[in-house]
Amino acid sequence: MKFVDEAIITVKSGDGGRGCTSFRRERYIERGGPDGGDGGDGGHVILKIDGSKRTLFDYRRQKLLKAKNGQPGQGKQKHGKNGSHCIIALPPGTIVTNEDTNEIIIDLTDTEEEYILARGGMGGRGNKRFASSTNRAPRHSQPGISGIELKLKLELKLLADVGLVGLPNAGKSTLISSISAARPKIADYPFTTLTPILGMVEPPFGEPFAVADIPGLIEGAHEGTGLGISFLKHIERTGILVHLIDSFQIDPASPLKSFNLINNELSKYSQTLAKKTQIVVLNKIDLPDTQEKVKAFKNALKNIRVLTLSAATGKGVKELIKLLSSELTKSKK
Repeated sequence: MKFVDEAIITVKSGDGGRGCTSFRRERYIERGGPDGGDGGDGGHVILKIDGSKRTLFDYRRQKLLKAKNGQPGQGKQKHGKNGSHCIIALPPGTIVTNEDTNEIIIDLTDTEEEYILARGGMGGRGNKRFASSTNRAPRHSQPGISGIELKLKLELKLLADVGLVGLPNAGKSTLISSISAARPKIADYPFTTLTPILGMVEPPFGEPFAVADIPGLIEGAHEGTGLGISFLKHIERTGILVHLIDSFQIDPASPLKSFNLINNELSKYSQTLAKKTQIVVLNKIDLPDTQEKVKAFKNALKNIRVLTLSAATGKGVKELIKLLSSELTKSKK
């Protein structure tokens, strides 16, 4: 299924049913006596998290979602049927924003969460309700109250424990395919991965964790260059970042160039991203002439632990999984 992370929809709660004006036929009672029932209440629009959903694809096609209207009241004091609710099932991590005011309504992260977004209109009162000692034959009833209509922006941010970041062709797709069952497209040209990919990793100890392969970032990503902001936002949800670097592309004369470029984009987009725990990994060490390049990188980054691996051959991958599991366990204590 295609990954879709944004959608614009319009929702409307149900209108309340109108009250009934009716008189029963009964001897010695003026006009037979009022017996009009109340109208039913309109249905609510309710947001609910569905853990089985991973995209907002369905809502690209459903532009208008409506709850049912309440039914009108009837004679013999019969209450109109309440309108059924409109349940909107969304994947975890969906932010719901009022498109007209740009105000965030709710950030759906709790898997048990339900939120009444728009309450249905109340049903109108039937003429029986207006009977009194001075008005024994009321001839009026109330119309139902209209429902609420809202234009919404749905925005999905992936919920993952670990996010893989780096320049295009750093080997992120190969790495996630080697540590999980995810099977992203792998090729030797930039921007092979056009949508974030989620994979579940089962370490030898500890709980399984989710890893997100974020499409490659380039200079100016925080301003929307390349795939830019569309995917930087997904990194905000991750607990730990794995900064993957192609060791074959390291320039010994300026070994930290790509490392600094990515970190600069993260910090310009959000200080929250800049402060996340980051594990630096040099990939593709199976390629020739990488030893000196790796050495130059480590010498330039002496105070930070640097892992080396080959996602293609599997060398060093198990060590990375163990480290990620350990770091995630620490962060949850």
